Amino acid sequence: MTSTRPYLLRAFYEWMCDNEFTPYIVLNADMPEVEVPRQFVENGQIILNISPEAVDELELGNDNVSFQARFSGVPRTIAAPVKAVLAIYAHENGQGVVFSEEEVEEEGDDETPPPAPTKTSGKGKGKANLRIVK
Repeated sequence: MTSTRPYLLRAFYEWMCDNEFTPYIVLNADMPEVEVPRQFVENGQIILNISPEAVDELELGNDNVSFQARFSGVPRTIAAPVKAVLAIYAHENGQGVVFSEEEVEEEGDDETPPPAPTKTSGKGKGKANLRIVK
C-alpha cells in the first residue's frame, strides 16, 4: 500500500502557500540518501524553509523530496527520501503535521501483507470487537 506521507506533505505545503504561511520541513539527516549541508544539522535533524521564495525546483514526489537552496550564499541541492521527512509546519503559527517514527518502519516493510480483518460472532447486539493490530 502506498504511504500517506507524500500526499499529506503536498497537501500541507499547498495549504500553507495558499494562506501565505512559510512552510518548514524537518528532516532526519541521519537517514541514508539524505543530502543536506551537514554543518546545519543539529541532533540528527535539519529544519528547512521550503517556501517558494526560499527554494528553486521544489519536487515533493512520492519517493523523494528535492530542491535547490542557498546556504550562506552558496547554492546547494537538497535531496531526501520522503520517509526522512519528520514534519511539515507553518513557521508563523506552528500548524502542520508531525509524522511518527512508526510510519517509517511500516513504510519500509512492503513484503508483509496487512493482517486479515477479524470477524465477530454473535447477532450484533454486543460490544464492538475492534482492536489495534501492529
